[in-house]
This record gives sequence, C-alpha cells and structure tokens, in this order.
Amino acid sequence: MNQSILFSDQLAWNDELAMVEFQAHQSGMLIVCLVGVGKLAELSNTENVDKAKALEVFEQVRFDIEELAESLIEDEAFDEQGRIVLD
Repeated sequence: MNQSILFSDQLAWNDELAMVEFQAHQSGMLIVCLVGVGKLAELSNTENVDKAKALEVFEQVRFDIEELAESLIEDEAFDEQGRIVLD
C-alpha cells in the first residue's frame, strides 16, 4: 500500500451520480473518488445494492475499494473532472 495516498473515513451518497463518494489525499491534493452500485455488488457478491444499502456495503468492502482506487490514482486514471471512478 502506498503511504503517500491516504483515504478519509468520510462517505456520502451522491444522488446526482447515484454513486458512493469518498476522498483520497495524495501529496496535499484532495481526490474525489466514486464507486457505483454495480462495482459494490460485484465486490461484495451481493445481487442488489441500492442507495439504502450502498454505504453499508461500501464499509464491508472498503479495503478492496481503496486498493482499486489507489491503483487508479497511481496510474493517473482520472476522469475529465479529475475524479477517480470505479464502476
């Protein structure tokens, strides 16, 4: 695990994108990260992840999500808005 990338414990549901939003910090830069319900379902082996269960499921697979996000950050795989998106 790269010690220069740190993840906060804060989570939020993004209604506009229908994704869980979380944050990473690298060298003082805040990076918005998003994970979709499809990826949450895949990682947790759960069939239906909806808004009501998304944050709970995120916590169950947090380590896996952070590992995937860290790899994308290291690869500089940012979207047009400078975010990391796992979907």
